[in-house]
Amino acid sequence: MSESPKKLHIKTYGCQMNVYDSERMAEAMGAKGYELTDDPAEADMVLLNTCHIREKAAEKVYSDLGRLRPFKEARPDLKIGVAGCVAQAEGAEIMRRMPLVDLVVGSQNYHRLPEMVAAAEQGARPVDTEFPLEDKFDHLPERPLAARPTAFLTVQEGCDKFCAFCVVPYTRGAEVSRPAARILAEAQKLVDKGVREITLLGQNVNGYHGAGEGGDWGLARLVRALARIDGLERIRYTTSHPNDMDDALIAAHGEEPKLMPYLHLPVQSGSDRVLKAMNRKHTAEDYLRLVERIRAARPDIMLSSDFIAGFPGESDEDHRATLDLIAAVGYGAAFSFKYSPRPGTPAAGRAGVAPEVADARLQELQALITAQQRAAQEGMVGREVGVLFEKPGRLEGQWVGKSDYLQAVHVRGAGLAPGVLAQVRITESGPNSLGGELVAG
Repeated sequence: MSESPKKLHIKTYGCQMNVYDSERMAEAMGAKGYELTDDPAEADMVLLNTCHIREKAAEKVYSDLGRLRPFKEARPDLKIGVAGCVAQAEGAEIMRRMPLVDLVVGSQNYHRLPEMVAAAEQGARPVDTEFPLEDKFDHLPERPLAARPTAFLTVQEGCDKFCAFCVVPYTRGAEVSRPAARILAEAQKLVDKGVREITLLGQNVNGYHGAGEGGDWGLARLVRALARIDGLERIRYTTSHPNDMDDALIAAHGEEPKLMPYLHLPVQSGSDRVLKAMNRKHTAEDYLRLVERIRAARPDIMLSSDFIAGFPGESDEDHRATLDLIAAVGYGAAFSFKYSPRPGTPAAGRAGVAPEVADARLQELQALITAQQRAAQEGMVGREVGVLFEKPGRLEGQWVGKSDYLQAVHVRGAGLAPGVLAQVRITESGPNSLGGELVAG
């Protein structure tokens, strides 16, 4: 009688890069006989894949570890690991404060996870947070059969921008781009297994400069090469920096139909004084002119962005400048946060804005952004859009997918299934989704 497989539970915090990393860690452990479970109580191993972007991220990890203590006490053979950016930044401290943790693995080292688990099973408490010389992607197992029609694909990691508020350069390291041939090969395998949409990931994805035929490739050339893969119907990428939005990439948005008309282009502030303090190396006017050029190339493109409220030194005038920029651009979606000091970053030691002032500014930002998002949703009514269906909806006969513009769309219709790409006429708009009907033919 064969031994039952071990169970692995992964909790993922933060960004899409972490979602991708968790998938790859699950695949690495799957090759060693582990199966995923949603229930930590039945797991033989629990892995927390952490994010360090927001304030108190580490405290949340310690809190979650505390909740795992009863499981460890009931089953001393349960292995608990911490991975990701908090692990990268605070690995030794985690091991010191939390004896129940069996291993810590940084964001660039998870290809070594199986051997670290093996060491933990022998009583060691391994910590690996060094930036390795080898490429982790060379050591990961081939990705298994896709369970859905969309997939993430990391093409670039790290960041050299050193924005004053951001911890990424310290936890993810310097910018590194994967060779184009390896990305194309991985994309082809995903498509062969049923994937129809790929989102290219990177901390600074439009700064991609991977080795390819004829020299280094930029993101535009990579996108155009991916678009030649039969069966790959949609290409997206995130997250980008305005300073790396070059002419070739702007042109690709206008010329390559598989590159979806949705672009996340973070600006953070509309004040030149604050942008300089953030070390963004662009002005508000630079950003607005860039938006004009992008929209000239692809008039129907929908933009989203990130904003920080209450950055150290931000005045009421600076805040109004951000509101003015938001009003000028007109976003389909945006993400806004109150400034969160991250240890070790240049802005962490600066005098902050009073919390109640930052809260009020954040609420004002979010009210404007929400109004724009609703207007964008309502503006879709009556339009026909492509929808890639992913899963059944809550209602009988209903299916849910994503529009070209990354909006959730629900439809009732015959013949729908995961991976079906169909034209849909939008008939209604809700706060967070659209409703529609299949276009005949």
